[in-house]
Formats: sequence, structure tokens, C-alpha cells
Amino acid sequence: MAGSKEIRTKIKSVENTRKITKAMEMVAASKMRKAQDRMRASRPYAEKIRNVAAHLSLAHSEYKHPFLLKRESVRNVGIIVVSSDKGLCGGLNTNVLRLSVNQMKTWEAEGKKISVSAIGNKGYSFMTRVGANVKSHITGLGDVPHLETLIGTIKVMLDAYTAGEIDQLYICYTRFINTMKQEPVMEQLLPLTSDHFGVVHVHEKTEPLSASGVIKSAVNIGTAKGHWDYIYEPEAKPVIDQLMVRYIESLVYNAVAENMASEQSSRMVAMKSASDNAKEVIGDLKLVYNKARQAAITKEISEIVGGAAAVA
Repeated sequence: MAGSKEIRTKIKSVENTRKITKAMEMVAASKMRKAQDRMRASRPYAEKIRNVAAHLSLAHSEYKHPFLLKRESVRNVGIIVVSSDKGLCGGLNTNVLRLSVNQMKTWEAEGKKISVSAIGNKGYSFMTRVGANVKSHITGLGDVPHLETLIGTIKVMLDAYTAGEIDQLYICYTRFINTMKQEPVMEQLLPLTSDHFGVVHVHEKTEPLSASGVIKSAVNIGTAKGHWDYIYEPEAKPVIDQLMVRYIESLVYNAVAENMASEQSSRMVAMKSASDNAKEVIGDLKLVYNKARQAAITKEISEIVGGAAAVA
């Protein structure tokens, strides 16, 4: 059995660790609420622009954006992996990286080449270690995502798709379900097809895009699949070009916001679990300390009694 002094040192060390994990839990709880507010604020815009893009994919426009055209064969695949910059957030990064790697292995078995764009230090470090072809990356996002810092990383992959260097583009991130549950998901960004959007809700109203371009109205012409026609101002090409880029940017921003909310929730839960475990360890160590102390007292008493008996 360890000495009393050694046990007291261990108890003090675990208590100090518990203070740190408890503080990190409180900080994560505060950041989690703000991250969830940003995530919920980004969802309506993402859903709205998703509906507009879905309508556009069904429209009979004289101009078809490259993002709407499905490639005949898929030989090169791009994937944007969204992770956190810091650790101590449970299995958040492990789960999303496992999903990415498993899918990459499937693509490699099919003979496809893979290009990776990493958002977050953990994903970038992992992809570098496994020897992936990392075309772009960004780290140090902080606690608040800013679209202007993500645009460069996104543009590299969009330019590669436009140039024909990749035939499909996916994004892998952690979707926030609730405080106790977050799940890794992979979604296809490009090409945009009507099947990718699912059910489209019809809204007969003006949908502003920018000062230079407006989609005035969407008209359902009543076919079986719900084909759509639009009126463009000033013309189709600049409006559609701007809309498609904004669509991809909004999805990536929303994915980063979802991942950050998941990160803070996962970190809060992990730190709470660590604090609870530290409390149990401290209780066990105190029990061992009391036993050792009692054994030492009993030994001293026995020695005193034995000495007194020898003198007598």
C-alpha cells in the first residue's frame, strides 16, 4: 500500500485536475449557447436558398450553370472535411474523420482519385498524416465562423470542379441534434440535382438576390415532376452564377456553424464526465488514505503496547 504522503499528493493532483475540467465545462456551456444561436440563425437562410436552388435545377433556363450539369463519369471526387481546431471534445472529431476515411476507402476501391479540403486543425493534421491529397485548408477559425475566412478554401474546390479536376464534391461535418447527441453526416454539394433536394416547397413571391439581380417569381407549370421557369433581371447568367456560389457558401457556412455547436456541446459533456470521474477517483483515494492512516495508527499503538509489555 502506498504511503500517506504519496496518496495525499495524488489526491491534490486529481483535485487540481477537477478544478480545470469544471472550469472548462462552464466555459463550454457558455460558448455552446452562443454557438447554438448562430447555428439556428443560419438554418433558415440555408433552407431558403436550398429551395431556390432546387427550383432552379428544375427550371428550363437558356443558361445552365456548370454546377447543375451531371458528369457522365465520376473519376475524381472532392471532399470538404469540417473538424474542430481544439481537442477535448469527446469523439466528435474521431467520428467525422472515421466516416470520411471509410468513404475515401470506398472511392479508392472504385478507382477514383480523391482531393481533400480541410476546415479545422484536427482534420488537416489527420489528413496530412494519412497522406491525403490536401488541396486547401484553413485553421484557427476561433469561436465565431466568418464567411470571408472560408471563401478562399471553398473557392479552391469550386474552381477545381469548374475546371473538371473533380467530378463530385462532398462535405463531411457533425450535425447538431441536441446537447447530448451529435451525428457525423456526409452530403453531396456538387453537382446539384433535383433528386438531391428532396421535397420542394412552392412559394409564389419575390425572392431578392442582390442589387444587380433578382429572381422575380417562380412559376410551377404543372408537370409531373414540377418543372420550373424563372424571370431573370437583368439576365440569367450573372444571376445564376451568383446564386450558385452563394448556395455553396451558405451550405459550407451552415456546416461549420453546426460543427461548432456540436463541438461545444460535446466538450461540455466530456468535461462534465471528466469532472464526475475525478470526483469518484478522489473519493476512492480518500478511502485508501484513511485505511493507510488507520493502519499506521494501529501499528504505532501495537508498538507502544509491545514496548510497555517488554519493560514490565
